[in-house]
Amino acid sequence: MQNTDIKSMTLSELNDAIKELGLPKFRAGQIYSWLHKQFAEDFSEMTNLSKDLRTKLSEQFEIKNCTIERKLVSSLDGTIKYLFKLNDGEFVESVLMKYKYGYSVCISTQVGCNMKCSFCASTIDGCVRNLTPSEMLSQIYAISKDNDIRVSHIVLMGMGEPLDNYDNVMKFMNLITNEDGQNISARHISISTCGIVPKIKELIKLHPQFTLSVSLHAPNDEIRSRIMPVNKAWNTDELLAVCREYTETTSRRISFEYAMMSGINDTDECARELASKLKGMLCHVNLIPANEVRENDYKRSSSEVVEAFAKKLESYGLTVTVRRSLGGDINASCGQLRRNRGKEERL
Repeated sequence: MQNTDIKSMTLSELNDAIKELGLPKFRAGQIYSWLHKQFAEDFSEMTNLSKDLRTKLSEQFEIKNCTIERKLVSSLDGTIKYLFKLNDGEFVESVLMKYKYGYSVCISTQVGCNMKCSFCASTIDGCVRNLTPSEMLSQIYAISKDNDIRVSHIVLMGMGEPLDNYDNVMKFMNLITNEDGQNISARHISISTCGIVPKIKELIKLHPQFTLSVSLHAPNDEIRSRIMPVNKAWNTDELLAVCREYTETTSRRISFEYAMMSGINDTDECARELASKLKGMLCHVNLIPANEVRENDYKRSSSEVVEAFAKKLESYGLTVTVRRSLGGDINASCGQLRRNRGKEERL
């Protein structure tokens, strides 16, 4: 019988489990602290617990971790790209970025991705499985330990579609924001989605404090359906309608991610149409010079085109940022390290 994933348990669930073992309630707090503050990777590290108790715990629970398989440090800006190996031998990627406000980590939520966006390396081999809350946490904890830092901001924008792993992502949010753990403010967390409309409707009911980032990448169905198959399930108008509902209900601004691809979505007409679709919405547009992936022919828009596109949107009254390109020399595009590792194994 498989042991219970203890790092994915909320403090309340851990309290119940400890009670069933006939142990005093304070033990749950000690164990929770070891897992989520000291980042213990094995019960043997929990030195304020008796040896007998540690043995008992190891017989009923497992601690899911991730180990560093590969680490690339950008010589341009210090961005660090990690390839992590999970307990079952699967691999995921994470990125550590340093900003003026602190350290931000971009983590994966699935091994691979099912969304099949044609410009993305993560989705080429499909989705192997969802990540557990503990495996999402472990990426952050491993990076924190490796660099001896405290992570202040988190982006769920690595491999995978977070809302395709909805329940585990929501539990991860419960754990990472818990005051007895890392206690990271939900306002410092961004969850990205390519536009799974029913799940956005579920989020509306929660009145979340985190930032919702929607990967739009096109102003109309013709372009978006070509590069993002999810648009065939919920088209641009359906997506933007639920986004408006989201902002009006939660009073939270949505960030629209827009990867600039040369000759695809970067024309003046695209800017005009995008501005028309977003008019009056509580949002901002984050323009991203697209990462180039060897498996497709998409090219990033030039800096001049991106700047002109931004100015055009601003002239229509939209708030626009241009994402600073980080880690350009270390395969910063999601999924490339994992794919390279898979190719090596097949040689």
